[in-house]
Amino acid sequence: MRMLTRFARYLVPSVLVVGLMSLGAPSAAQEVGAPDAPDAHEGRGSVVAPSPWLTVSTPIRRGVDFKLSTFYIGEFQVPVVQIDVPVRATKFLTITPSYLYNWVPASGLNKMTPQPLGATDSYEENQFRIDGTVTFPIQKFEISVRNMYVRRFREGAANDIGRYRGRIGIAHPLAVAGRTWKPFASFESFYERKGGWNRDRIWSGVTIPVTKQLMFQPSYMWERSQGNRDVNYVLLGLIVNTK
Repeated sequence: MRMLTRFARYLVPSVLVVGLMSLGAPSAAQEVGAPDAPDAHEGRGSVVAPSPWLTVSTPIRRGVDFKLSTFYIGEFQVPVVQIDVPVRATKFLTITPSYLYNWVPASGLNKMTPQPLGATDSYEENQFRIDGTVTFPIQKFEISVRNMYVRRFREGAANDIGRYRGRIGIAHPLAVAGRTWKPFASFESFYERKGGWNRDRIWSGVTIPVTKQLMFQPSYMWERSQGNRDVNYVLLGLIVNTK
């Protein structure tokens, strides 16, 4: 797994260049906002975190949507709220300013790190983000490329910090029982000035239409992050589009 993530980090810049030169449409894949915690020494193994989530999307005007998402990271008892405003800048480029809030109880902090912290206080973080996503087709495959800048506002002794997130993804529509399912997979890597490349995510799942306005998205995400335990997210999501 570590060899795969190292290779993918070298691949990301090349794919970003290709993506900016190509045409396509915005991806429908959702994003899970996972919590952050202080660094610690290596110790306990990985953890499984069942995580239900819900996204409600409504158009504001042509080419501009409003999305409200709520997540619950079950194993760590972490609620997450995220607001996105995707703006269709061109046929192939979507720019999305967004805001994310998460709160981690003391019990979640103690479970998250490789060694129990003995934490008695909770932790909260506000994030303001902006990203540009380009999606382009290769035959029936949909390739998506996203660059995101995040400003993390952290409470207590932790300093506010900037973060870069680069993600490449692939999806392919499949006809199943008269409906179009869309399996997808992606790799994402995080970079911060002090920590370097300190977090990786590999994510795979499928988007299943239930009705014209409702989609169901079961997925699995593996996350490795510096100073934290590896997390296996079991994700069950609902996407509601009021359009």
